[in-house]
Amino acid sequence: MLEGPGAPAPARAAASAPEPAARRPAARRGGVVCASVPQKLAEALSSQYGLNVFVAGLLFLLAWAVHASRVGKSDLLCFLTALMLLQLLWMLWYVGRSYAHRRLIRLKDTHAGARWLRGSITLFAAITIILGCLKIGYFVGFSECLPATEGVFPVTHAIHTLLQVYFLWGHAKDIIQSFKTLERFGVIHSVFTNLLLWANSVLNESKHQLNEHKERLITLGFGNITIVLDDHTPQCNCTPPALCAAISQGIYYLYPFNIEYQILASTMLYVLWKNVGRQVEGHQHRKMQFKFNGFTAGSALGLMVLAATIGVVVVYLIQIGRSKTKSESALVMFYLYAVALLVVMGGAGLVGIWIYRRDEKSLDESKNPARKLDADLLVGTASGSWLISWGSVLAVLCAEACPPYTWFNLPYSILVIVEKYIQNLFIIESIHREPEKLSEAIRTVRVVTVCSGNAPPLASSGPTGGGVAGDGASRGGEMARAVNGGMCLQEGGGKGEEERGCGRAPCPACRPRFFQGITKRRVLRNIAAFLFLCNISLWIPPAFGCRPEYDNGLEEIVFGFEPWIIVVNLAMPFSIFYRMHAAASLFEVYCKM
Repeated sequence: MLEGPGAPAPARAAASAPEPAARRPAARRGGVVCASVPQKLAEALSSQYGLNVFVAGLLFLLAWAVHASRVGKSDLLCFLTALMLLQLLWMLWYVGRSYAHRRLIRLKDTHAGARWLRGSITLFAAITIILGCLKIGYFVGFSECLPATEGVFPVTHAIHTLLQVYFLWGHAKDIIQSFKTLERFGVIHSVFTNLLLWANSVLNESKHQLNEHKERLITLGFGNITIVLDDHTPQCNCTPPALCAAISQGIYYLYPFNIEYQILASTMLYVLWKNVGRQVEGHQHRKMQFKFNGFTAGSALGLMVLAATIGVVVVYLIQIGRSKTKSESALVMFYLYAVALLVVMGGAGLVGIWIYRRDEKSLDESKNPARKLDADLLVGTASGSWLISWGSVLAVLCAEACPPYTWFNLPYSILVIVEKYIQNLFIIESIHREPEKLSEAIRTVRVVTVCSGNAPPLASSGPTGGGVAGDGASRGGEMARAVNGGMCLQEGGGKGEEERGCGRAPCPACRPRFFQGITKRRVLRNIAAFLFLCNISLWIPPAFGCRPEYDNGLEEIVFGFEPWIIVVNLAMPFSIFYRMHAAASLFEVYCKM
């Protein structure tokens, strides 16, 4: 068929007609090109590989936890060490290839790997390395009766932590467009390696907490529960004994930071995996910067809550387990404090949601892997504490006899459910709104006319229909005017409107809207700062051993000791991570205000 200039019109029309839908490339939706079939296949294959690695690791953990025959801790540590070494090889290859092609322009996801997030993971990684040093010292002290894997594992973990933090600082924002199938397998292997390291830390920390819980249960009068300690202390002497005992205790106080490090690394790597092969628009989202505006009411109240929480945790840990009376008073103190705090947090979240609901600004629904992961993690990890809370509610309502202190558990459990529900709504509403450069009442201005009481408007100095200012005014949408030091917004753009809008009187119709915008942002910033510090405060008690779900004792009678302990051990890590993740999300909300 002829397609040149001399071709018939029907031929030219047929040649220029759009291709059928089946032959056209994937449509662009929300700034993202739909993934092709090979990419979807590679994503499915890599995800199944990662899940199989994770399931195999969980079976090793379960076998060690239940003392399965011919499966010991050495086998588990060998498996985890092999996974870390494989990830180290992949990261070294990726970093080396990136350095070799450092002059190439690469796409970046500006929503991923925020600077404050990388700073947080660096802090947790530093504490994780300290934990590794303590484990090495523990191995040296008990070297006579510990296998070599007990020493190889912490060394490998420390090297793995150092290189992984370097990798995340330099490449967390990458959108990989080459060797995509290989990179998908490498990234998903890294995701599930960190998840298994997290599960291993959770299991070790839970065993320690469970031993302490069993020792304290008898003081609450529950003598019918069999106390069998799951002790893994090596069967040999450590020299010097005092140093070994201090190291053993210090290890478990550092586990919460190690747990947070592993889960944060997993989430950042998961976003990197979702970005493999992703196509984005040319424009970039503007960077968010933290601006310290002094101590506001929200931050001051939050710091007061943080100080009070530390005091409550110290008193709780001192009183619990000393005697039945002291244990009950410690539980009552914790419940009363937590109920008051949850009520205030829920009220603050409701105020924030109400402010957002009054705003007619549409939400940003564009596809964003990092933001979607944040919302999914909030709801998913909140289910852990919801499970524990509903179990406590059922135990209080169904128990044949409830000691007086257990009734405080009922409002506490209900408020945990309600507060997290409200807070999730507030955070999800916040992260789906773009940061505002100016007050919500001031939008993009094409022409700004400055007029005083005596000077004529600048736009009126030119021709009404032909000047640049006149054209801008006729198209202009909104114009800002300064009258006696006040700013005014006026819609429209004719000469008559300029003469009506610019005078000696301040703009009464515009100034309230302007101040309402500033007030709204200040209130939301205070709410975000307050909730951020409150979530940090509520992360501290369960992370450092203040767990009334263990010490209450009523749930063990209703559900049975082992079933309830299994529920708590499964759900508590998610509840602890929820508070840290919510704090990170609220910090991002604060930076956007």
